[in-house]
Amino acid sequence: MDKKEMIYLDNAATTRTLPQAVQAMLPWLSDNYGNASSIYRLGEESRKVISQARRQIADSLHGEPSEIYFTSGGTEADNWALIAGAEACAFKGKHIITSKIEHHGVLHTCEYLEKRGFQVTYVGVDGNGIVNLQELEAAIRPDTILISVMFANNEIGTLQPIGEIGKLARERGILFHTDAVQAYGHLPIDVEALSIDLLSASGHKLGGPKGIGFLYVKKGTKLGAFLHGGAQEQGKRAGTENVPAIAGLGAAVAHAFSDMEGQAGKVEGLRDYLIEKIEKEIPYCRLNGHREKRLPNNVNFSFQFIEGESLLIMLDMKGICASSGSACTSGALDPSHVLLAIGLPHEIAHGSLRLTLGVDNTKEEMDRTVQAIKEIVEKLRRMSPLYEDFVKGQGSPKAAS
Repeated sequence: MDKKEMIYLDNAATTRTLPQAVQAMLPWLSDNYGNASSIYRLGEESRKVISQARRQIADSLHGEPSEIYFTSGGTEADNWALIAGAEACAFKGKHIITSKIEHHGVLHTCEYLEKRGFQVTYVGVDGNGIVNLQELEAAIRPDTILISVMFANNEIGTLQPIGEIGKLARERGILFHTDAVQAYGHLPIDVEALSIDLLSASGHKLGGPKGIGFLYVKKGTKLGAFLHGGAQEQGKRAGTENVPAIAGLGAAVAHAFSDMEGQAGKVEGLRDYLIEKIEKEIPYCRLNGHREKRLPNNVNFSFQFIEGESLLIMLDMKGICASSGSACTSGALDPSHVLLAIGLPHEIAHGSLRLTLGVDNTKEEMDRTVQAIKEIVEKLRRMSPLYEDFVKGQGSPKAAS
């Protein structure tokens, strides 16, 4: 199918690199190839563009340039925050708190830390995917040294009470990290107002290139080096800087924050239109995640009596790009840990679909998408013995609400 006819609805997995980001990168891929660590003019030019991007990011978070450290992406930033954060505070205790619906960049890092002698408490969420604050507060112990809760869930889009969690942590002298990979560039974030000590973000989620991200580290936070070698990134992250990618990230950040409210408003309108149309036209479906407290671009539904994998394949045949959850686990056969955490039974969780919109999507594309989903779901249900039994009144499905 011609890409011009394709409908791309998987922006949570990755976004199209913005033309502004591409243009910002090009000079640093050819003529301006100097190593930023060099003292001659060619190297100085590279240092300047790195400093400019660092300041753009710091300003967007209401932080300072010295608090921004470039990484290869969100996963590295998560690993650095959790591992170095835990190691730096290990003299005070070895207890960590996180949620059951974190991205695997956090969950698998916590599992690694457990093997190294740390204890991790995984706090539950309600049916909308919001972390239970009472359970989190009750989980805090005298030896709790680190709390990590994502800003917004990558699968169901639910926003977390980051300000309240940050306040709890700050009052008790506990390091607080948030994985803001899905939220940064799409929602306003003030690290000081929200009492955030560490924040992870990734460039390709907001129109920047892949392979670049950053970790915000609040001034005064003791965090060890993650990569050892040279003196890059204030001696914390060795290795020659990826100047083209940093320039592209800076341009993407500038674009995202130039009219964040306007872009979010447009996408929210399409999101709400899509949700309403699916609920109206397709029976036995369930919206996953909080109806209002969710990312501007996220739509996640479970459809009873079908398999999500079959739905994805058939949507792809119609030129529609979507997913069933995190791109990092798209090949897994097990149902989403996020959907199980909000209480969905396996058979309903298996029939989930995530649609994540972008500012370039249109209402006409939403209409085409709903029509395609409707046709595919009807076709798959006609092949389902469970659905046949349900229609005949010989069985009853689990509640879809």
